[in-house]
Amino acid sequence: MLRKHESKSENHRAVDKHPEEKIKPMSDQVKSKQRVTDHGEVFTSEREVNAMLDLVKQETERIDSRFLEPACGDGNFLAEILRRKLAVVKRKYRKSPIDYEKNAVLAATSIYGVDILQDNVDACRARMFEIWDKEYQAILKKEINEDCRKAVRFILSRNIVCGNALSLKKVDTYGKDIDELIVFSEWAFVTGFNLQRSDYTFDRLLDGDKEGRDLFGKEKQTKPLQPVQQSLFDGAKTDKPDDEGKFVGKYISHYRRVQKNG
Repeated sequence: MLRKHESKSENHRAVDKHPEEKIKPMSDQVKSKQRVTDHGEVFTSEREVNAMLDLVKQETERIDSRFLEPACGDGNFLAEILRRKLAVVKRKYRKSPIDYEKNAVLAATSIYGVDILQDNVDACRARMFEIWDKEYQAILKKEINEDCRKAVRFILSRNIVCGNALSLKKVDTYGKDIDELIVFSEWAFVTGFNLQRSDYTFDRLLDGDKEGRDLFGKEKQTKPLQPVQQSLFDGAKTDKPDDEGKFVGKYISHYRRVQKNG
């Protein structure tokens, strides 16, 4: 789900920090002047990240609540969301290894990010997996499953993508749009341990007849935006195209083997 209030603009990104660290000075919010000039890349401070997420605190603590950060940088918003979700998984399911594992996977499936720079995407994926894997190994210890770890890596590779969130197209090494659409994957557990992946493109949202709608096909509001939850996949529950997403394909497998459907 996209929290409209949590992404101020494409040039506000998050700095890689842990809660126990002090807030870094503003100078650490910029990787280089050239990146600021070329891409408007300025990282958001930890205090702002947590203040914005606290506006939707209840949703950040729902394991299956979806978030999309359209300018995710190296993932500070997404990392904090994942930490909050995993804390809930730990509190609820730590005594049941299989339930913990399944819900930890569910938490990973619910977080999405787009960034125009491939190095940020690579760093975000690695960072998210490190957070997930550290918790996973700490809870399950000798019961960890390598296929499950590979599955989460794959899920993150599908959910954190390199592209232009404004045009919904993928980009080249220079950050320029190419003629290939971003594909988003919706994940849902079905019949026990089977995880269903449904892929959609959202190019139809950019059609002229969609004027007056926001990124996810909702009619634009005339009053100031409130912290409202909106689904990336609202209405996209069937195998045929609709007004919000164009269906690409569907795959169903045990959640530990989703990577087999790459």
